[in-house]
Amino acid sequence: MLQINDLTYRIAGRTLLDRATLVLPAGTRAGLVGRNGAGKTTLFRLILGDIAAEGGTIALPRGSRVGEVAQEAPAGEASLMEVVLAADPERSALLAEAETATDPHRISDIHTRLADIGAHAAEGRAAAILAGLGFAAEAQRRPCSAFSGGWRMRVALAAALFAEPDLLLLDEPTNYLDLEGTLWLDAFLAKYRHTVLLISHDRDLLDRAEMIVHLDQGKLTAYRGGYSQFDRQRREKLLLQTKLARKQEEQRRHMQAFVDRFRAKATKARQAQSRLKALAKLEPIAAIVEEEVQEFHFVSPVRPLAPPILRMEDVTAGYAADRPVLRRLNLRIDNDDRIGLLGANGNGKSTFAKLVAGRLAPQNGTLTRAAKMTVAYFAQHQLDELSPEHSPYDHVRRLMQDDPEARVRARTGALGFPGAKMDTPAGNLSGGEKARLLLGLATFSGPDLLILDEPTNHLDIDSRSALVTALADYTGAVILITHDRYLIDAAADRLWLVADGTVKPFDGDIDDYRQMVLAPERANGTEAAEGPTRTSRSPGDDRRRAAERRAELAPLRRLIKDAETAMERHQREMADFDRRLADPALYATQPAEAARLAKARAEAAKALAGAEERWLAVSADYESAMTSGGD
Repeated sequence: MLQINDLTYRIAGRTLLDRATLVLPAGTRAGLVGRNGAGKTTLFRLILGDIAAEGGTIALPRGSRVGEVAQEAPAGEASLMEVVLAADPERSALLAEAETATDPHRISDIHTRLADIGAHAAEGRAAAILAGLGFAAEAQRRPCSAFSGGWRMRVALAAALFAEPDLLLLDEPTNYLDLEGTLWLDAFLAKYRHTVLLISHDRDLLDRAEMIVHLDQGKLTAYRGGYSQFDRQRREKLLLQTKLARKQEEQRRHMQAFVDRFRAKATKARQAQSRLKALAKLEPIAAIVEEEVQEFHFVSPVRPLAPPILRMEDVTAGYAADRPVLRRLNLRIDNDDRIGLLGANGNGKSTFAKLVAGRLAPQNGTLTRAAKMTVAYFAQHQLDELSPEHSPYDHVRRLMQDDPEARVRARTGALGFPGAKMDTPAGNLSGGEKARLLLGLATFSGPDLLILDEPTNHLDIDSRSALVTALADYTGAVILITHDRYLIDAAADRLWLVADGTVKPFDGDIDDYRQMVLAPERANGTEAAEGPTRTSRSPGDDRRRAAERRAELAPLRRLIKDAETAMERHQREMADFDRRLADPALYATQPAEAARLAKARAEAAKALAGAEERWLAVSADYESAMTSGGD
């Protein structure tokens, strides 16, 4: 059990933790959330003892081990397997002592302890963890120095998981993982035997937590359930507290008015004094401060191109003529496609994106593009391409050289950089702000196709939701490469699998893909890697049956998603109409416009009702099909 009592910590005159209190029961999987800069990572450092608190206590049971992912990627000539095994110092020390011990009693004690900690199965457990994070058996024997920094950070994560501490602290563990690694980690943590406290912007990962700890205004508040439940409870609390604050303010004004009116009259003096005392005792209800989330805005193409906007016929692509990365590509992209690319890192997702974007020429086959098609391409490595000394305004000015100052600043503000932010050097922007700037610059001229390669790495949960909304409003085609399941599920209506040297449509949803990714662990029975429970049916039967069910249900899923997208669009339209119609001046100065807006709102309401009816009907068909199929 982790107990935090009255914890206080300040930095540079700012209070991050103000008498914060928390009890985390043993074995709990908890997510730690809060706005950027609230102090989440600082709390981890306090728990680890890296820094000292000004007041309060942090208590753990005697002998508890606290573990985290190393901040620096492991390097050197030690193999990946050796690095992971070294994360259990007791095992290493006992094995070393066993080589030199001569006392029979000590030798017996050593081997008894080695058996107790499962030392002889440790290499298999380490191999399962490394495999789950994307390292094949041959790669596990290679030295750390042979891998890039991102892959070595996966080794650091593997070491932390292998050590099995009593309290595991994970700070954004999916930042260096692909979708497959994220799915595996999710399954691993679901069966982890000890306590986990997780900082993450991955909504699906947080949704599987048993508790959400919210760090806000220096306080820690625990909520039962996953992130979606927390979000609902927080919004309900915000609404209730706002109503109470408004009601109290009205009460305060009424009492003050009575005092001001009657305090000078002898007949009302006693009542006025009573009101003054009551007013002094009236504790103000603190309003919940919600951090404003800047919206994304992607400029849509002026007019849609005739489909298909891109067609591939037997295309081969790669970087060396004798070693193609992708073969037999027979695909088409239409002007309104929303495609999510699946597949492990190294299978060729980025190669395919570069091929579509025109940054890589096909080696063989025919690739046909629509005339005048424009493509916007965003990738994480481009963050380093921003001029650090130039502000967002400077970057926008380059694209609007002949426009007046006011228009350039208005456009910069529309990208999410209001006020002084637009004049801040890019080198001083946060990772999320840099990503926002690059996304805005990439889509500046209304591209026909938008390719996003891991756009969420530096975005918090609310910004990721804003990205989903912007993609829904954007009318061009989209190709997504991301490890964020929420983004894929919400923004993609088609999934393509990059595997075995080619790209093919995947007939299913992200849950079907999760089952496919974890199926090898079920088939092999590697439950040490915390995969799902093995079933009694053969893997071949499972895959065949799942494929048949996906084929039957995929059209219904697409209809449901189409209806949901339409409902969201009509709801946004109605909200916009309501906002504009709420202006009293509109009816006096522009009665014709008011009438037009009212008519348009009625049409949007009718369209929303139709979309809701379609959603209900198709959902009923889907439920019926699921029931009849026995799933």
